[in-house]
Amino acid sequence: MPTAAARALFAGTIFTSAFLLFLVQPLIAKQILPWFGGSAAVWSICMVFFQCLLLAGYAYSDQLVRRLRQRRQAQLHAALLLASLATLPIVAAPHWKPAGHEEPTLWILGLLLATVGLPYFLLCTTGPLLQAWLSGTTLAAGLGRQVYRYFSLSNLASLASLLCYPVLIEPRFALLPQAWGWSTGYAAFVLLGCGVAWQVGRAPPAQAAPATTPAPVAVSPDDDAAPGPLRQALWLVLPALGSWLLLAVTNHLTQNVAAVPFLWVLPLVVYLLSFVLCFESDRWYRRRVWLPLAALALLLCAWGLQDSLGSRLQTALPLYVGGLFLLCMALHGEMARDRPGPRWLTRFYLMLACGGALGGIVVGLLAPRLLPGYYELGLGLALCALAGAAVGWRHPAARAAGLVIALACLAGLALQVHDDRAGARLLERNFYGTLSTLDTHRDDPADDVRQMYHGSVKHGEQYLAPARRREPTTYYGASAGIGRALQAAMEAAPGRPLRVGLIGLGAGTLASYGRAGDVYRVYEINPQVFDAADREFSFLRDSPATIERVLGDARLALEREPAQRFDVLAVDAFSGDAVPMHLITTQALALYERHLAPGGLVAFHVTNRFLNLPPVVQRVAEARGLHALYVHDEAEGSDLRRTDWVLVARESATLQRTRLRDAGSPFPELPGLAAWTDDFNNLFGVLR
Repeated sequence: MPTAAARALFAGTIFTSAFLLFLVQPLIAKQILPWFGGSAAVWSICMVFFQCLLLAGYAYSDQLVRRLRQRRQAQLHAALLLASLATLPIVAAPHWKPAGHEEPTLWILGLLLATVGLPYFLLCTTGPLLQAWLSGTTLAAGLGRQVYRYFSLSNLASLASLLCYPVLIEPRFALLPQAWGWSTGYAAFVLLGCGVAWQVGRAPPAQAAPATTPAPVAVSPDDDAAPGPLRQALWLVLPALGSWLLLAVTNHLTQNVAAVPFLWVLPLVVYLLSFVLCFESDRWYRRRVWLPLAALALLLCAWGLQDSLGSRLQTALPLYVGGLFLLCMALHGEMARDRPGPRWLTRFYLMLACGGALGGIVVGLLAPRLLPGYYELGLGLALCALAGAAVGWRHPAARAAGLVIALACLAGLALQVHDDRAGARLLERNFYGTLSTLDTHRDDPADDVRQMYHGSVKHGEQYLAPARRREPTTYYGASAGIGRALQAAMEAAPGRPLRVGLIGLGAGTLASYGRAGDVYRVYEINPQVFDAADREFSFLRDSPATIERVLGDARLALEREPAQRFDVLAVDAFSGDAVPMHLITTQALALYERHLAPGGLVAFHVTNRFLNLPPVVQRVAEARGLHALYVHDEAEGSDLRRTDWVLVARESATLQRTRLRDAGSPFPELPGLAAWTDDFNNLFGVLR
């Protein structure tokens, strides 16, 4: 095969593999989301799985190239590619659906391994393995160190896939067609991979002669010699810090600044873009330009950690996304600058993958268990400054500057910790995020309140004055949809105790409506919320109603329970950015309906600054043949919050009760919106 045709085949295979690699992650995660609660925990476990499998794929490539002859490498890899076709389509088998007693982390890992393990593993091997083959044969004579441009190509494909899924694929196709489409694309990739393997098996090895194209940057004196421990440590540390900063900046923006849907996309875009630029050509990274800019970014980002400076979205977004880009350009630029000759290409990629996985594990798994708040960003900034001092250790000025900047970053972190703890009564963090409470004092002491926050989203407040502590507050006033629904249910059955279900506890405000004899059954996935509601607020213990508690995902619990016969079931889980979509689908509504008493209703709390959710509930109700009422309350002349609730009932008469019939508002228009199901839902389509 001519050299140009060989390069095109290799490039097409690498591009296809990287595109499919990033496409399968949201696809398979969305398949299993309704089975495991729909929480961020599912996405985090999936991310750890994919990072570890990426590391395994790079390790396989490194060992394959070093231990087998070229023809044997091609034969073994082609055999694995063909064997992986037996795992298609990538549809999670029904027997993996949990019964409720399984340990979810291990169950999810086993499910992912059985469903996408081998295809994903082989996709991970493609970039480093094909680059090693290309540089080690006569198929691309004279390519030399330019072979690393294919790594830039793979990151460009990943970037394209990242942007295509929410915009072009998710809004148009249900999950099953997505899975079959991906499987078809993977089958095409297998054909391309086998074609590459056939070419490699026939091609003679490249001669150990210098590349005809000179290396455009300075490299190690003996580039073909085995890289020493310090050099390999640098290959590990630089990508680890890049991965650390990616996750830390994402956490900081989505949790501490604003709960904006899809905000996590921007940090990932600039992270991938830095790889594209640094490995495409040496013209993009100039140390004398990017290192000073990175130093400035470190100082500005550390300065912005103070709550009074970096908590506003309009300033925090450009500061941290721009800072992440500058820092990743420096980290990945230094990585690209130190890339070895083709002989050690697979070892280079192995250390890069190991560093990426290490950064992800530290921030994604360890930080939530070790740190009381989102402090990994400040630590990551300080470590980057120390890495800069290590890179420039031969220059006293650079070394001193790195140490000074590290101290400045630690000072910014100290100010962040001080701001978080100033006035905070409670500050805790677990797998589900940070939980904090604080007291807010107003001009009139009777208006003083204690507030609960999950990240940057308020989850309730209570008046501190004893005479007012049973008053409903924030989103739960008498004129709000849920207040009207509860009062209407009381009036419809005077003297009869009510049975009320609450999905999402918050501060426990709705318990203030409870009467003697009533039963309020609370479903809450985060154990720290139950603890905070008991210790910091008195709604639950002051309520005359009987309070029943169910810890875990509400949908899984309701699937296992007998019919609860709720008069009102309040679904209050959609105010943040991480909307649990499995709680707002036709299948979820069918489940809620099974648990309603005759004349009962479901109340969806859909107040959200960034998502237009009332039409979603309207379409879901229509698909089930139910009736829906949209209650928009401006709460004028009070301390209550503006709210949006949608009430859904079997009979239209339920929504014509005295307190409901005149409260309805026209539903917002959202043309083309289809009813959400477990198989088809799309947040991108309901952005305001």
